[in-house]
Amino acid sequence: MDTPFSTLIRTASHEQHTEAENSGFMSALLGGRLGVDAYARYTEQLWFVYQALEEGAGALRNDPVAGPFIRPELMRTGSLERDLTHLRGAGWQRGVAPLPSTRAYAARVRECAVTWPAGYVAHHYTRYLGDLSGGQIIRDRAERTWGFARKGDGVRFYVFEAIPNPAAFKRGYRELLDAVDVDELEKQRVVEECRRAFALNTAVFRELGEEFPLSA
Repeated sequence: MDTPFSTLIRTASHEQHTEAENSGFMSALLGGRLGVDAYARYTEQLWFVYQALEEGAGALRNDPVAGPFIRPELMRTGSLERDLTHLRGAGWQRGVAPLPSTRAYAARVRECAVTWPAGYVAHHYTRYLGDLSGGQIIRDRAERTWGFARKGDGVRFYVFEAIPNPAAFKRGYRELLDAVDVDELEKQRVVEECRRAFALNTAVFRELGEEFPLSA
C-alpha cells in the first residue's frame, strides 16, 4: 500500500468524523445554547467509555499491535472523575448512568480489548487523537460559557499535562499507526472499526440530543 496507514484511516473515516462533530447536540453545546447540566451529562458518558478503554489497556500493554499505543500520559479516567466531582459533587458516582448508546459503545470497546487488539487501536485512535485535537475547542468553549478556570476543574479531561507538545505527540502517534505490522486485509478491518467508533459516538450524541432538546 502506497498510502500511509494513518492517512488511510483519517481519510476513510472523514465523513463519520464530520457527522459526529456536527451533531445537533454538540453544535448546541458548543454554541452555548445548552446549560452546564448537558455538559455534565456528556462528561458522565465519557467516563463510561474511558473506563472501558483504560481497563482494557493494562492487558494490552505487551501486545505487539496495541502495546505501543498504551501511553500513561494519555489516560483520562482520573481527570474525568475530578471533573465530575466538580460538576456533580462528591457523591456523583451514585447518580450516574450510561445511556443505552453509551453501554453499546463501551461494550464494543471492551470486546475489542479482549478479542481483537487491532480493533482496540481503532477506538484508541478515534478517542485520544480527537481529545488532543477537537477536544481543545470543547475545553475553550466550556471555560468561556460556564466560567470554569482555564485548564481547571470541570475541563481537566481535555488537559494533557504530560504532553507538552501535542502536535509532536500526534505526529509520533501517526508514525506508530504507519508501523503497525498487520496485513492489508486487517488494515481495512481497522478502518471499518474506526468508522464504527465514530458511529457509536454519534449515537451517544443523538441520545443526548433527545435528552436535552432545544426549545422551539
